[in-house]
Amino acid sequence: MGHGLVALARAGHPGPTLVVTAATVALAAAVGRGPAALVAVGATQLTTFLSIGWLNDYLDASRDAAVGRADKPVPTGAVSRELVGACAVLAALACVPLSALSGPVAGVLQILVLAAGWGYDLGLKATAISVVPFVVAFGLLPAVVVTGAPGVPLPPLWLVVAGALLGSGAHFANVLHDLRDDAATGVRGLPHRLGAPATRAGAAVLMLVASAVLVLGPGTPSPRELVVVALAAAVLAYGLASRRRRVLAGAVQLVALLDVALLLVSGAALR
Repeated sequence: MGHGLVALARAGHPGPTLVVTAATVALAAAVGRGPAALVAVGATQLTTFLSIGWLNDYLDASRDAAVGRADKPVPTGAVSRELVGACAVLAALACVPLSALSGPVAGVLQILVLAAGWGYDLGLKATAISVVPFVVAFGLLPAVVVTGAPGVPLPPLWLVVAGALLGSGAHFANVLHDLRDDAATGVRGLPHRLGAPATRAGAAVLMLVASAVLVLGPGTPSPRELVVVALAAAVLAYGLASRRRRVLAGAVQLVALLDVALLLVSGAALR
């Protein structure tokens, strides 16, 4: 049973799920939400992104098997496709009452985040607008957290824009790993249509612009924040110049962490 639970967790894409959950909980703490609210935010994001990840593996089981994805538990038989699909639905249903704990506005926004993720899984990933679900979901995520905070009725526009840029950059960076496998199974999202060089450049530019928005959005940036943006630019430039996929992926991940730190600093300024 233990191996089955591990396999089921792997099908939910635990790495990205835990990163997003931790980042949203940290932002909730930065904007002054209490302990009960932090638990609600964490549970909401966990169920939301587990549902999206499980649905993705349920729908992509045949594609993953066709390209020999040994890292995916469904095509290897470690967990059944039916169980993963059922868990995707149950997690989505659990997300609805959990999201309502942050208030009606935040609850509605969270359902839109879930809908964007499901829309990507259900077919948008193979279209020219594959980036749109990431724009919507990650643009609304910080809005969900901030809207539920006391004394903050609506999130500032720069926060929504920064989240959308981060999500878009993550989409471009993640797809780089799967361009060949996706092409073999008929998935042609926006990055596939642009090609690998443009996708690499797009991931770097989106992450860098997100850094700039997080620094300039709240007001006059401090010298320390400007140094962070300069560091992000240098890291991304090195990643692009290397022309090695792993180096660029590491550079994008590092800048994403820097952007999350900037997000938390900017969130604290909203209190």
